[in-house]
Amino acid sequence: MADQWPAFEAKMKEAKLSNAAIGAFKMNYDQLVAGVTGLVPENDIDLVTDLPRLDSLPPSNGDVQSLLSATAVLKLNGGLGTSMGLEKAKSLLEVKDGKTFLDLIAEQVKHMRKEYNSNVKFILMNSFSTSDDTKAFLKQRHSDLLQEPYIELMQNMSPKVDVATLAPASWPADPSLEWCPPGHGDIYPSLLGSGMLDKLINDGIKYLFVSNSDNLGATLDLQLLHYFASSGKAFAMEVCERTAADKKGGHLAIRRKDGKFTLRESAMCPDADKSAFEDISKHKYFNTNNLWVNLPQLKETLAAAGGVLALPLIKNKKTVNPRDSSTPPVFQLETAMGSAIECFESAGAVVVPRTRFAPVKTTGDLFVLRSDVYTITPAATVEATVPAVPLVKLDDKYFKLVDQMERLTPRPPSLVAARSLTVKGPVRFGNGIVIKGDVTLEAEGTTPVTIQQQTYDGGSHKVKAPAEEPATTGATQPAYA
Repeated sequence: MADQWPAFEAKMKEAKLSNAAIGAFKMNYDQLVAGVTGLVPENDIDLVTDLPRLDSLPPSNGDVQSLLSATAVLKLNGGLGTSMGLEKAKSLLEVKDGKTFLDLIAEQVKHMRKEYNSNVKFILMNSFSTSDDTKAFLKQRHSDLLQEPYIELMQNMSPKVDVATLAPASWPADPSLEWCPPGHGDIYPSLLGSGMLDKLINDGIKYLFVSNSDNLGATLDLQLLHYFASSGKAFAMEVCERTAADKKGGHLAIRRKDGKFTLRESAMCPDADKSAFEDISKHKYFNTNNLWVNLPQLKETLAAAGGVLALPLIKNKKTVNPRDSSTPPVFQLETAMGSAIECFESAGAVVVPRTRFAPVKTTGDLFVLRSDVYTITPAATVEATVPAVPLVKLDDKYFKLVDQMERLTPRPPSLVAARSLTVKGPVRFGNGIVIKGDVTLEAEGTTPVTIQQQTYDGGSHKVKAPAEEPATTGATQPAYA
């Protein structure tokens, strides 16, 4: 097979991508061509047994103001939430009380600035899919932030790779489909190639807190900031303890050959080691994607590595038009930002409570968030009002997409006394529904069945009330608010 790299390089240069972006893609492409499997056998790793915990860290004493003035908050904002049927930036989805993810994030930053009289920097890492919508929203709701010099870091884009030839994918009918996002591991070449890394350092910014925009638990914690700054580490990852529900997901480990932390995802585990991989008593911790980065040390590490961190390749096989399975198959080459933990000489991890890992990945997550289980604080954080958040499982056939859920849930039920709620069929939640204990609600048939003014205290219930036409497709205030 002919060397296809020159064609990729020319294509990326024509698209005016930075040398850092081209170098990062080349490392991924070279791994693809070489057939690198990325498998990490159990014999190559040691267990992570002793980590500091947030609840036992020293308090954030000292000059908070000066520490915040050397800190930037970066939110990953490149996702569309397509699995939930969204076509705009996921952060623009209404979360609660008329506020979107982005509203709450912006208000958190403004509150901290006012509370501590310190201009902590705020950055949104947008993609070519989310930039325009995000900036239009900010112009309407937070125009002051839109004027700030660091408000947008643009994610790069990567060429899709034709599976048959390993050449750049070609789709003249819609050339935009020849490109894909490179995964959030692109944060490092984006910071370097855009010049933002140097600008931040020159502005006295030393610490960067990074998290996903859909994780409302990932706030700028002063205790963690103080710990990270005092530690002198280049990189720190917030981890949570794995439960049975997390056993299929990746875990933190120590690489035996050099003693560095590493992340092992399920695709990196040989079949023979699957049982060890899923043993949560052995491999106890998973990555929350809340990361702390020392920017001067990141610059040094990038320089020593020739401008490209050696991140493990994530190879996704799709079709060039993801909505048409008959179109040619392609590889999308991605990396994950958390895997950079193995690239630094001084990296660490901190065990944090689950409250710092509360991403909204499904409409079930959103359903709970909009209920009385959560409240918005004056600091614009979202906090649970109960010790244990109930588990909600909605019928994917009727609730998988946000617009489906909103048609069937104009009034979120009260869930503060619930342990779990399972919904089967097209149950429509009207006014005054209260769920207690473990409840299953089932509506037979395909026509929505409306329930209202009723308390369900445990057990399974078949609902047979006559259907009503939804009054609205948008989210509204709960009836009990």
